[in-house]
Amino acid sequence: MTEETETPAVDLTGIRDAVTVRLPAVSAYLSVLRTATAGLAARLDFTLDQIEDLRIAVDEACAMLLRHAVPGTDLLAEFELTGQEMTVRVEVNTVGVSSPNREDFAWMVLTALADDVDALSDHADHMAIVLRKRRGTARPA
Repeated sequence: MTEETETPAVDLTGIRDAVTVRLPAVSAYLSVLRTATAGLAARLDFTLDQIEDLRIAVDEACAMLLRHAVPGTDLLAEFELTGQEMTVRVEVNTVGVSSPNREDFAWMVLTALADDVDALSDHADHMAIVLRKRRGTARPA
């Protein structure tokens, strides 16, 4: 790819790329989300290691959410690509649970693989996890 053919993730007007994926809140569909994550990270020229870190982090975040998801509902994933960063927000409807266990091993995996991780909720029956990964940031050894 040359400079002339490369398409920037953010154009000169400051418009960002945003992708939303809605799928059943069932683990069998997570392969679709892992593939979308890898494709979008590749669009930002992330390294293979960074792409794999993001795939694993998104998978872990979804696994944490699916444990509490209301059966028959959807998992919503929103990807935002801005410059050299990807933000991924995954969310589900829950029954009475609004935040993941931050003492859980899965949470430790998330914080090790992503540059920033946060859990958000706007009410008691909703849970969201937001991950951010920047191109060029190395994971600590």
